[in-house]
Amino acid sequence: MTAYRELERRFARIAAIGGAIGILGWDTQTMMPTGAADARAEQTATLSVLAHELLTAPEVGDLLARADSDGGLDAWQSANLREMRRTHRHATALPADLVEATSRAISACDMTWRTARAQSDFALLLPSLEEVLRLTREGAVARGEALGISPYDALLDEHDPGARAERIDTLFDDLAAFLPGLLAGVCERQAAEPPVIVPEGPFPVAAQRALGERLMQRAGFDFARGRLDVSLHPFCGGADDDVRITTRYDEADFTGALMGVLHETGHALYEQGRPRDWMGQPVGQARGMAVHESQSLIVEMQASRSPEFLSWLAPVVREAFGGSGPSWETDNLRRLYSRVRPGFIRVDADEVTYPAHVILRYRLEKAMVAGDLPLADLPAAWNAGMRDLLGIEPPDDRRGCLQDIHWPSGGWGYFPSYTLGAMTAAQLFEAACTADADVRPALARGDLAPLVGWLRVHVHGRGCLPDSTDALLTAATGRPLDVGVFRRHLERRYLDG
Repeated sequence: MTAYRELERRFARIAAIGGAIGILGWDTQTMMPTGAADARAEQTATLSVLAHELLTAPEVGDLLARADSDGGLDAWQSANLREMRRTHRHATALPADLVEATSRAISACDMTWRTARAQSDFALLLPSLEEVLRLTREGAVARGEALGISPYDALLDEHDPGARAERIDTLFDDLAAFLPGLLAGVCERQAAEPPVIVPEGPFPVAAQRALGERLMQRAGFDFARGRLDVSLHPFCGGADDDVRITTRYDEADFTGALMGVLHETGHALYEQGRPRDWMGQPVGQARGMAVHESQSLIVEMQASRSPEFLSWLAPVVREAFGGSGPSWETDNLRRLYSRVRPGFIRVDADEVTYPAHVILRYRLEKAMVAGDLPLADLPAAWNAGMRDLLGIEPPDDRRGCLQDIHWPSGGWGYFPSYTLGAMTAAQLFEAACTADADVRPALARGDLAPLVGWLRVHVHGRGCLPDSTDALLTAATGRPLDVGVFRRHLERRYLDG
């Protein structure tokens, strides 16, 4: 097993560099002074090139060719070797100078996005975003040629191995077929209910943070291996055994930050629950971003917005903010967190309208990567898509095409993972409740342990041992991804509940 052991050693070094890049990325989003942007770009680019050189060195190909003949590999080692090959194929498709140029372009665009978003000025972002898109296209073409797939499928495959636009089109078309009718029915039903009373603030950031940390602990977040901070756009990042999550606070409204913390905690639980014996190896990583998004959404949407959990949460929230009166009653809180209405901001969207936000971004980025949509036309295309899908039009770019960090930070091909993750979350939650009758009763006690315990066995601890998302999902639930399960969940919660 000499060749395989050398590959493990090399991939552990690559993972360590990736962890350093992750911590630098977290610092960039949370604490870095703006004057350090150029130096940070240099640091990140240098580390990215070092990792790429380690991965694409000629001897790696030789080691991969010899590893099979070593023999004696167990199931985890064989899966690790499979994932090494996949990672190597992606990396060797890209020349080092393209990796470096892309890293630098992303660093510059990321900083420009902050200013452009604050000023609601897409024209300010356009030049740097055009450069990121140009390099993204170049990399997508190179990867696509190496993998024998289309450029956009190559971008999808980077985030979700095996994901293809043809299947996503089918899944999203199925969603688009029933969601408008569902949305109309839900809005009609909610209009007939008593109006939701929004609790009045202010809600001090310190109190919001304390409540968020309390719920993180209830969910099982290990603060010895992670932390909570603030950023312009909430995220989960960091490194192995150092999981950093962020949220953003609004002293006039505590609801967004609270569910944002729970969302990112779901991501963090996945990171903290990955197989410890395989940390730093490809097989020990998350199976893909759709599965990762399912873990955030199973905590935030499936569990934390369930009637059972909200019945426990209502008095906890009242105590945290010293609230009293009708707006703080359990039923009002339940309706507040299950309120459905079209809105401009994706991260604040409800479960019923959220898929429309993702379908819009998916269609737009496919067109931009293909060259069918000039980047300068993005704001107009975005607004037209919002009118078609949700019947509303953003009043400015800040609440339109500038709201997300993904494209400026190089996250092309990522957006489908959000809605694929929502469907996956519904399917996993249904399976967990079927397998363990205490999952829902425990939520009524504010206890996520039965749910998280089931996920540890069937998702977190499996890493990349299954060779695809569908393989993992089939083993856990008995079937591949099924849109019907997601539809059933939405109808039960918003029409029958």
